[in-house]
Amino acid sequence: MTTSPYDILFEPVRIGPKTTRNRFYQVPHCTGMGFRYPQAEAAHRGVKAEGGWGVVSTQETEIHPSSDLTPANEGRLWDDGDIPALQLMAEAVQAHGSLAAIQLAHNGFHATGRYARQPILAPSPTPSDWGDPWQARAMDKADIKAFRGWHVDAAKRARRAGFDIVYVYAGHDMTLLQHFLLARHNHRTDEYGGSFENRLRLFREVLADTKEAVGDSCAIAVRLAVDELMGEDGLRHEVEGRDIVEALAEEPDLWDVNISDWSNDSQTSRFAKEGYQEPYTAFVKSVTTKPVVGVGRYTSPDTMVRLVKSGHLDLIGAARPSIADPFLPNKIKDGRLEEIRECIGCNICVSGDQLLMPMRCTQNPTVGEEWRRGWHPEVMTGDKTASERFLIVGGGPAGMEAARGLVAAGHEVVLAEASDAWGGRVAIESALPGLAEWGRVRDWRLWQLQQKDAADLYLQSRLSASDILDYGIGQVVLATGASWRLDGVGRTHRLPVAAFGALPVLSPESAMQGGLEQDDGSGPIVIYDDDGYYLGNVLAELAVQTGREVVFVTPEAVVAPWTTNTLEQERIQARLIGLGVTIIPLHKVAEGDSSTLELACVYSDARRQIPCATLVPVTSRVPNDALWTNLKEHEADWDAAGIRAVTRIGDCYCPGTIAAAVHAGHEYARTVTGAQIAPPRRGERVDLSPER
Repeated sequence: MTTSPYDILFEPVRIGPKTTRNRFYQVPHCTGMGFRYPQAEAAHRGVKAEGGWGVVSTQETEIHPSSDLTPANEGRLWDDGDIPALQLMAEAVQAHGSLAAIQLAHNGFHATGRYARQPILAPSPTPSDWGDPWQARAMDKADIKAFRGWHVDAAKRARRAGFDIVYVYAGHDMTLLQHFLLARHNHRTDEYGGSFENRLRLFREVLADTKEAVGDSCAIAVRLAVDELMGEDGLRHEVEGRDIVEALAEEPDLWDVNISDWSNDSQTSRFAKEGYQEPYTAFVKSVTTKPVVGVGRYTSPDTMVRLVKSGHLDLIGAARPSIADPFLPNKIKDGRLEEIRECIGCNICVSGDQLLMPMRCTQNPTVGEEWRRGWHPEVMTGDKTASERFLIVGGGPAGMEAARGLVAAGHEVVLAEASDAWGGRVAIESALPGLAEWGRVRDWRLWQLQQKDAADLYLQSRLSASDILDYGIGQVVLATGASWRLDGVGRTHRLPVAAFGALPVLSPESAMQGGLEQDDGSGPIVIYDDDGYYLGNVLAELAVQTGREVVFVTPEAVVAPWTTNTLEQERIQARLIGLGVTIIPLHKVAEGDSSTLELACVYSDARRQIPCATLVPVTSRVPNDALWTNLKEHEADWDAAGIRAVTRIGDCYCPGTIAAAVHAGHEYARTVTGAQIAPPRRGERVDLSPER
């Protein structure tokens, strides 16, 4: 029998009364689907079970109306009426031989109460966690008794819904159980506050209650934050984090350990690399005999084996890697390591939950479309069986994904890229500080295409309209990208600003490709960011490397406000401050000359002048659609040239994120080949017929 160095990852693991078929464990994570989109939620989790994840978990699931998180799309188990939706998910997971886990949660003062209109609860009086103009009410003994009952009721409903593993959740600074554990939140003087043992009391009681409620029919998992990266102000893995595990070591059937809060647990690749949580969770196996699962954005099978063999973890936990590649376990099992679609750590998936919508993924464009469109991450076959030939102009994320999808569906592709490198904007941006892992978007697709005889790849091939007509290929796809504007037009300035024509302006593209180093200026570099995402602040980091003074100007109140949705805004602003970048918020450009930039306050229009030797505007982009325009001018010649259709995709059609470009390329391949089986479902509807 052939052995593999990865066989250890496919050993079964006993979790209380249940046994998982392997060591791959999709830990609880939000999807932006939750209770509002139960069929989409079930399909998403079911695909992961099909892909080999031995345990597949829900997201946090509210146990009571006082835990209402409206408008977030989390799980919900308030009463028996919520059981069928969750049962859909459990059955979808179990259909593939995996265990289904549910993370029960009461969010304490992290709840909103906006829909339920019930007072939110906390160990001690405290303001709402969301900035709402109301407070959480301190729980009395009757409230504590009621809460214990709610958790028992939810556990019993979870068992009836068919779940194999039930969570007791104290993590991310988002749950009532953790709030009782933390001295900064728990100011009580009764038996539930004060000493460590008193603050642990409710957690211990709820854990015992839950075990009694489900008996031997379900395993009990504890999800615990063992460190909050706050020093003495929070849990520390070497102090109370360890004390909690030691005190309850043998009580649950599984320990799921991580760091808190969510922005620490799910750090982007810009700020943390694979395995970044290991120093904090390494102690857990030494104080319990129960299986331990942990996370660290693991995509390397060799790292996974090391963690198991070293006794660090029994189960390899994943949220984001399971989103980027639901079939990661099966690919390791089959020896198809090069086919793993590795997570790039951009947190576009997280933004789905933050923006209250079904999540997306830069690497895996099928996420959130498994039920709505019937998209499968590994299957591209459609009803159009006759092979066609496609010409794709542009080897960036949209063009490469379209080519990959078309070839996977059985078609022939000619992919032409004008530059001397594949990847388009990905190739350029992944060379910026902290963004190296974004290059996986290019690398995975290029490797896939290089394995196929049906894909002809050409670099340094700038095509004109006449070239395309001469090719005579029936299906033409334009993926020629977009360019950053140099005239200041963006969200704040809707018309061109004269100052951008009077100052020495360097385009973001030039800045990214060595222009800052080649610039002969010696005065301050000013980054004017009206985009609000990552590029402006990454360019500020790049500019610091020149040794010149760097000033970051934005009409927004903070640096990169959209990155709140990717959990990195505070880290980004702190990094710029640490690098000595001068930050001027709430200002727009007013005027300028050859050396001075005049700014205007966005509220008062009060003016100030700052020196500026080089201005880099990051405002908005315009599609590179000159080729499209030229082809349209020769549309009368298309038939004679054998061209049946010309289609724009990605940034040259509508500038957006890299994830949007990948999705556009994938959508084109699905649609044109018939792999888009049916029109997208408009939503999950409620049956209001009289018979209902």
